[in-house]
Amino acid sequence: MGGVKVDQKDPIRGIISGGITGGIEICITYPTEYIKTMMQLYKEFSHKGVKFCIQDTYNNFGFRGFYRGLTPLVTFSIPKVAVRFGTNEWLKNNIFTDRKSRVQTFFAGLGAGVAEAIVVVTPTETLKVKLIHDKLSPQPKYRGMIHGIGQIINQTGLSGIYKGLLPTVLKQGSNQGIRFVVYDDTKRIVQKNLPFLPEPIQLLLSGGIAGAASVFANTPVDVIKTQMQGLKATQYKGTWDCCVQTYKEEGIRGFYKGTVPRLARVVCDVGITFTLYNYIGKALDFVWPPKH
Repeated sequence: MGGVKVDQKDPIRGIISGGITGGIEICITYPTEYIKTMMQLYKEFSHKGVKFCIQDTYNNFGFRGFYRGLTPLVTFSIPKVAVRFGTNEWLKNNIFTDRKSRVQTFFAGLGAGVAEAIVVVTPTETLKVKLIHDKLSPQPKYRGMIHGIGQIINQTGLSGIYKGLLPTVLKQGSNQGIRFVVYDDTKRIVQKNLPFLPEPIQLLLSGGIAGAASVFANTPVDVIKTQMQGLKATQYKGTWDCCVQTYKEEGIRGFYKGTVPRLARVVCDVGITFTLYNYIGKALDFVWPPKH
């Protein structure tokens, strides 16, 4: 698409910077992801609230309990963020080339989200949800990440780990479309009106606001995705059936389970991700100067 080409970046650098960013970010924010998933899988925890879930996890498993299931998410987050930023840079270089256009920024983000949903997020999120679901069971049957993945694939086949593809594509596509637009706009506003703030704070604030915007826009999609990827996924005939059953059992409230921990996680996640990506990219340019 035509437009003003500015600040082209190498997609390979985006992949490398994004991969490093993804690994660091998930280690920081994982406890909120664990509590969010717990609340979305079990309505009794959702009804009792975030505070109860935190206390219950700590009482039963101690501080390490908040990091149960971390290994697969670290393993999965590296390629996820790498695909996201690499695809986004490629799209902005080759298709949506006007970096000053909100519409083109949105579609470049949307395309990045769809790509990461298909290539990485759907299979890895399915495995993540099932592994966490198993950890929460009274008698876990998986001895670890490798054993769990092997058992899941043996039981469901490769098609089984693509359960919830449609809601995942909708979630990731809308997530990244919203986040890249809101981040760019918010960063400009913050830099103009709050120039006294250190740059890392400006980036964290801009990313956090972008993350919050995506949470309020698509939490129902995230709830349906999580339920379709849990150990009880076979009770749903498809995305629409999952929506209908959720509404019948829990009403509108059922579509917003885990909003508070998801908001906490995503605000931190997106703020940290955009900030780390910026500085890791600069460090990479220092050790591997780009060709002009």
